[in-house]
Amino acid sequence: MTEYDLAVIGGGPGGYTAAVRAAQQGMQVCLIEADRLGGTCLHRGCIPTKTWHSTARLLSQIDQAAAHGIKLGSLSFDFGAAAKRKDTVVDQLHGGLRQLMKSYDIEVFRGQARIEQPGRIAFRRPGLTGRLQARHIVLATGARPVRPAVWSVDGKNILTSDEILGIQGLPSSLLVIGGGYIGCELAAIFAAFGSRVTLVEQQPDLLGNSDREAVALLTKALHAQGVNIHVGTAIDQLTVVDGRVEAQLAGKGTSQVDKALVAVGRVPNSDGLGLEELGVELAAGAVVVDEGMRTSVENVFAIGDLTGGPQLAHVAAYQAGVAVANALGGNEQVDYNVVPSTVFTLPELSQVGLTEEACRARQLAVDIGRFSYRSSGKALADGHAEGFVKLLADKSDGRLLGATVVGEQASNLVAEIALALGHGLTAADVGRLIHAHPTLAEMVKEAAEDVNHLAIHRPPARRE
Repeated sequence: MTEYDLAVIGGGPGGYTAAVRAAQQGMQVCLIEADRLGGTCLHRGCIPTKTWHSTARLLSQIDQAAAHGIKLGSLSFDFGAAAKRKDTVVDQLHGGLRQLMKSYDIEVFRGQARIEQPGRIAFRRPGLTGRLQARHIVLATGARPVRPAVWSVDGKNILTSDEILGIQGLPSSLLVIGGGYIGCELAAIFAAFGSRVTLVEQQPDLLGNSDREAVALLTKALHAQGVNIHVGTAIDQLTVVDGRVEAQLAGKGTSQVDKALVAVGRVPNSDGLGLEELGVELAAGAVVVDEGMRTSVENVFAIGDLTGGPQLAHVAAYQAGVAVANALGGNEQVDYNVVPSTVFTLPELSQVGLTEEACRARQLAVDIGRFSYRSSGKALADGHAEGFVKLLADKSDGRLLGATVVGEQASNLVAEIALALGHGLTAADVGRLIHAHPTLAEMVKEAAEDVNHLAIHRPPARRE
């Protein structure tokens, strides 16, 4: 039986990053994946949704063609072609991952893994059972969509994000249940594709952990795109009648649609791994880890969605580096103070660090700098005048604490701010940097200068 220095269970962004990082350090590594390399992110999450988001964004830009003096003939949208393009992108990246594993001599086993005893793993698939030994194990099995039994999620009429990303035809009407980032992204995408979309959220607002000012702008944009939004609304009943979905909205009557998407959360994939028998501590199905990504069992680490933390691919990849370093004898600890995130709607909403509401809850005295897309020459030239940049700085020393960007290319603009937060820069530090003109990135500089009331485009303070 082959003994490896490190065995990784799960081949998503956290898992394959852990495998590569360990191989780069000279460890003999294997990776066990039950399905396909890349995990949820590549096959049922980040990449397919963002490929569709790119298509949706292009469709929204075409709507502005007349304003640019471009006259188009009749416009048609081929959903099948868009779905094929999505699959092509996924397949290309999947092939690249397989080659990456080969280039680092990482042995990949396909099958469902189970830890039989410390350091010993069995993996099974139809017609094959294999076993291996490993001195260290990294658990990276991710999470899966919640499927409420009361709604009889059948994967055909009532879908999760797993199934809707493989849907063969464009539904004429779609009910999205859940106003988190998955629900909001897919609502925006399918509305752009031409579906009549209804978005229902039980909580009082969409995107509950996001900046309220940004969410208000995004909600208005979704309404303008034709999304019918119901917040503070529960689904009393969800049934399939004659191939269509009937939803009873609490206090708001019955809605009948072609398809329903259930996007009400995700649950860690901790079952079937033999963790309880091994003595790995679990909490609500998530693997409990310390700040070094260690579990309660020696030489067993866990990363990514499995741990119940931020469900972001880039966080899982970051945790992978910490886990591998500690498997090699280090003592690294995770730091989640600077974690950028983006909701890929139209427009995008990105955040890093603290929100204005979080600062208020912590009773932090802050200065706030803002800059509107409507005051940006580049945003106006591009035809994307909706949105703003908001920076939060500690009132005592000007150190940046957080930022929200909602608007075109927010996902790119937030990167500069994340770098500034990570290095403890002040708003004045960012404001002094020369930014190219005309660019959207100038808005970050302008917002930084606005913290100290130095922005060129800020109206002068009134004199008494």
